[in-house]
Amino acid sequence: MNQSTHVDRGATPLSGPDAPSHGPMNKVRWAIVALLVVGGVVNYLDRSTLSIANTTIAKEFHLGPVQMGLLLSAFSWPYAIANLPSGWLVDKFGPKKMFAWAAGLWSIVSMLMAIAGSFGAMYALRVLLGVAESPFFTSGLKVNQRWFNQEERAVPVSVVNTGSQIANAVAPPLLVAIMLATSWRGMFIIIGALGLVVAAVWLRFYRDPALQEYRAIHGREQAAAEPTTQADRVGWGELFKHSNTWFMILGAFGIFYTVWVYLTWLPSYLQKSLGFSLTTMGWVAMLPFMCGIAGVLVGGWLSNALLRRGVSTVLARKIPIVGGAALAAAAVLPAAYVTNVPGVIALLSIGYFFAQVPIGCLWTLAADVAPAEQVASLGAIQNFGGFIGAAVAPVVTGAILAATKQYSLVFVVGGVLLIVGALSYGLFVKDRSHRTA
Repeated sequence: MNQSTHVDRGATPLSGPDAPSHGPMNKVRWAIVALLVVGGVVNYLDRSTLSIANTTIAKEFHLGPVQMGLLLSAFSWPYAIANLPSGWLVDKFGPKKMFAWAAGLWSIVSMLMAIAGSFGAMYALRVLLGVAESPFFTSGLKVNQRWFNQEERAVPVSVVNTGSQIANAVAPPLLVAIMLATSWRGMFIIIGALGLVVAAVWLRFYRDPALQEYRAIHGREQAAAEPTTQADRVGWGELFKHSNTWFMILGAFGIFYTVWVYLTWLPSYLQKSLGFSLTTMGWVAMLPFMCGIAGVLVGGWLSNALLRRGVSTVLARKIPIVGGAALAAAAVLPAAYVTNVPGVIALLSIGYFFAQVPIGCLWTLAADVAPAEQVASLGAIQNFGGFIGAAVAPVVTGAILAATKQYSLVFVVGGVLLIVGALSYGLFVKDRSHRTA
């Protein structure tokens, strides 16, 4: 563990202007959160470029729905697998180095996609993009674990996760405008260049909390529990011996599956099934994702509010996760049978709002139940499960569309998996801090 996170047993929290809730230290940590939000926006704009150019690229490369589904999922498979080592690497080398390397690499890959001339080249670069982006959210979780204590953490973690939702909201009109002005290849170059700027700013400004700051944030008792030697560390593989880990994987799978149906197929659905033009689609597609921004923040606020009312930490995370997933299912399932266009858009927007309520709390839960030196590792393992769902979603959706020529079954499958996610977290993820497994 880095020296900056070692705290001696005599440490006492600071008070006055240097306490974490106000003063210069508070400004520093919220500035870091703001930078992570910007990083999240650029990160997800890179992911969204292919979805926005879905129909254009499919026409240019002569791709059917199954091939397009494979291409859309090419990011998620390697991203899911790469999360496993990336969490360990973030725990080992720290978020500053890992985020900088990730942002630099994913930006270069995005720019290279502009010169892809075939399905195979595009597929290979999407695979590499998935690997490159895997350390981002685990780095953000590690940053929040170092800069915010357990009672505060849900809100900043949720704020960081709004970066992805802001990108999802602005991506349709923004990327459509860039694509119409420059071509889809120009869009890839411009968004890739933004990532290089983010990497440079991150290297210049991020730092871990100093010893005194860490004492002020976490207090004497938690600091005393921090392991200080390599011998004290729990092996990475030990996490898989706990049932919580497996049900967090399954729960994340169910929730992320439906989220990624939105992210990968919503633009095509709006154009082909609801009849929107490319330009109009960009604005209509904003609506669910704008609701998603609010959903992430509501989840974090609700979790912190429950903690302040004396609810146990794990339960305070589970309530937004389970409630959000269940209510999302209640909105997504009827969308399969509604034919009124405004009604469908309303249901999809409500569904996406509630599907995002759990997101910040999922990451915060990982920080709550993992040992301090393995926060990024458990968060990454959970994210691995989520992105297995994200990888399966576009392929299954493409296969359903090829077989049925309509989206009804797509919504049914998404709603059922949201219920699976709610049950996994609600019934099987428990506070096991006072017992084994």
